[in-house]
Amino acid sequence: MAGFKGQAAYSVDAKGRVAIPAKMRTALNPEAKNTFTVTRGFEKCVFLYPLDHWAKMESEMRELNMYNRESRNFLRTILMWADEVTLDAQGRIGIAKPLMEFAGISAGGSALIIGSLDHIEIWDPETFDKYVSDHVDEYDSLAERVMGHG
Repeated sequence: MAGFKGQAAYSVDAKGRVAIPAKMRTALNPEAKNTFTVTRGFEKCVFLYPLDHWAKMESEMRELNMYNRESRNFLRTILMWADEVTLDAQGRIGIAKPLMEFAGISAGGSALIIGSLDHIEIWDPETFDKYVSDHVDEYDSLAERVMGHG
């Protein structure tokens, strides 16, 4: 499967629907059935996981130790926000109001869609700009720590 990559800004309609870029829609596996699980992301954004990838994640989540407090807290958080959405005929998905509020995305506003390999992130553009400006000087050292082998 080709990973999700790139970015695009789209408007959010009055019903909280936003288009998923065509190049990202073509990266979906047929097994995803044009459906995503949308849930709370990190750093104030929304995550979209294709249905087939979400099924693998659920399998991994089932393996977590429920006697471990951190496992329970993680599962509660990711699953209480989770909702299944299917692309409509115009290639849009609807985002539940609580998720939009969490990410600071407003109906009638705009959203930044970012490909993140196995999932898509949806951000309020101003929140993302602040995130980038707060971390701009970290990119080189981050790349070395994460990708460096030696």
